[in-house]
Amino acid sequence: MKFLISALFLLVLRVPVHAQQLTYQTLYVDYDSAVEFRNLKIIPIRPKQKGFGESASHIISLNHALKEGLATVSERGTASTENVHYMRIRNVSDQPIYVASGEIFSGGRQDRMVTRDTVLVPDGRDQYISVMCVEEGRWSDKERKFRYENFANSSLRKVLDVNRNQVLIWQEVSRQLDSQHIRSKSLAYLSRNGDKKMQTLQNEYINFFHDHFKAGDSTIVGIVCMSGDQVIGSDIFASRNLFYNMLDPVLIGYTDQVLYSGKPVTITNEEVKNYMDKLLTDEISQEKFLKENGKIFRQNGEVIHINSF
Repeated sequence: MKFLISALFLLVLRVPVHAQQLTYQTLYVDYDSAVEFRNLKIIPIRPKQKGFGESASHIISLNHALKEGLATVSERGTASTENVHYMRIRNVSDQPIYVASGEIFSGGRQDRMVTRDTVLVPDGRDQYISVMCVEEGRWSDKERKFRYENFANSSLRKVLDVNRNQVLIWQEVSRQLDSQHIRSKSLAYLSRNGDKKMQTLQNEYINFFHDHFKAGDSTIVGIVCMSGDQVIGSDIFASRNLFYNMLDPVLIGYTDQVLYSGKPVTITNEEVKNYMDKLLTDEISQEKFLKENGKIFRQNGEVIHINSF
């Protein structure tokens, strides 16, 4: 029976009912519903049609799967030379699990960041995801339990998506720690979580936006975020279900960016619209824009997630 369920989901993934794209044809940016708190402004992105996302609504996030005990994460092995760039995941649910580049895990033999988007099929077997180190000074003999740590901030995600280079990732982590005067023996990106003042500020941001979007709305599939005079990024998903699964990890990444480099918001809606027009006008301009300003992940022709910076 489990094999039959897995086979059916594989069939669903391979033959989408409709190759839905994430452009102005299916979405609109709701400027009238913009929300601002201190140095972060967020504008929601909504679907135009009621049936939006039906073909992707069965996909769940890794964050959700781990919370519900539907997936397990572990090291691939013990040798750093063979296993530092991979982690093992088992999808023990009956649904596909979406894993996004930029998601971070603490623990194991060192902290890691996912480098490539993928969808894990529900077969209960070992599957492997590509990762890079975000803790340069540690490779432990003993494996710690992995803990999901949400998204990296926009600056680190940009370095990852543009370069996919371990040395440049370490350099960016070191630059951020130095700029915030954070000391870390293992040069861990997540060492900032030990700063009580920073954690308190981040919680204030998270609570404000979480309460607004999760408790007060249910029709969002993406957000575009601004700080100072620029758009710091956007994340758009193929279904409402996936967006709300990913909301907290995404918010943590953006609030971390604001705590790192945020300024009072001065960018105008017209300037934001110019940015979003490059991203959403049509598939051709979207592809061109994201080659240098983000990424687009497709599963069998259907867009699952867009991230821009």
